[in-house]
Amino acid sequence: MPALKIIILDRDGVLNYDSDQFIKSPAEWRPIPGSLEAVALLNQAGYRVVVASNQSGIGRGLFDMAMLSAIHAKMHKLVGQAGGRIEAVFFCPHPADSKCNCRKPRPGLFEDIAARYRCDLKGVPAIGDAARDLQAALAVGARPMLVRTGKGQRTADAGLPEGIPVYDDLMAAVRALIDESA
Repeated sequence: MPALKIIILDRDGVLNYDSDQFIKSPAEWRPIPGSLEAVALLNQAGYRVVVASNQSGIGRGLFDMAMLSAIHAKMHKLVGQAGGRIEAVFFCPHPADSKCNCRKPRPGLFEDIAARYRCDLKGVPAIGDAARDLQAALAVGARPMLVRTGKGQRTADAGLPEGIPVYDDLMAAVRALIDESA
């Protein structure tokens, strides 16, 4: 039986446009061009796509769980219309000052993914746009990849640990990943 092929994506700034005011409604969730098709390409290449996202807007009282579910329903619908599938969304609802283990850069969301899929995340691609995404991936031995969308250009400009590849957007990262495994 082949090993489980899983990939972990951050949400805001990777799949959809980010906002300093938070994504608080389905209307505010707008996909970055090519990101939905990139998920479909990952699925076609045999990857199970999972999202790991900090959603501190819940803890700050900016939106509730029902609204987050509505935002994710829109995301799933649009990804599906593009021929792709996001298998699961793991999120941290706690505010930034929380001491929880699930808020990236802490590895809790990634550990939850490993437990749910009964797999080791060593070498699993994890694509994000912020230093905290990369740090959470490194903490569990996953393979961090940075995109320049969202906070990505600022993150790259601030300096990265050696060996972390940087791509213009999710589609460019996905194409590179698929090309290397071909």
